[in-house]
Amino acid sequence: MEATYEAPKWSDDAAALVLQFVNTRADGTGRVEVFDTASGFADWAIEQGLLAAAIVVTDSDAAAARELRDALVTVLLTHAGDPDIGDALVAEAERYLLQAGVRYPLTTVVTAETAQLRAGSTGVPGVLGAVLAAVTETAQRGDWMRIKACCNPPCHFGFIDRTRNRAARYCSPGCGSQVSMRALRQRRKQASS
Repeated sequence: MEATYEAPKWSDDAAALVLQFVNTRADGTGRVEVFDTASGFADWAIEQGLLAAAIVVTDSDAAAARELRDALVTVLLTHAGDPDIGDALVAEAERYLLQAGVRYPLTTVVTAETAQLRAGSTGVPGVLGAVLAAVTETAQRGDWMRIKACCNPPCHFGFIDRTRNRAARYCSPGCGSQVSMRALRQRRKQASS
């Protein structure tokens, strides 16, 4: 009798928040930049239940959200084994994330049933702290390396690698095909030169 394999269940709120955050960026496939303005970032945070509607959000807050998101996307690209992400980019992203951890502190909340990390601030620092808390919770569960960014350069969409061997590099077969076609065209171009 052949053993069956069940993919892990991903109803986890922490992983979902990380993906919702990193998937707010514009790309070549038609997605628009959500954090390009203060109101765009505020609307997203309110929709996620992370920010009260009365909180004033500035363009510099939106820029801070983009910076945090971009550093996370760089790390997620390394999870997918993107060859275009060099050591210098990874080091820069990790430096930024270390600074963000200081800027947006987390608080441990212990109850009789559980212990959780939560943002130690309110307002915009609380929103960005909640994202870092979600990253930390996902990592502590052992699922952090399964959250990846698509290695197709115009896409970089965040996704969860549900493959058994954790070798997925693209968010969809379409993105994998695009990369393969570009590589084929490049080889043909080089062969004809």
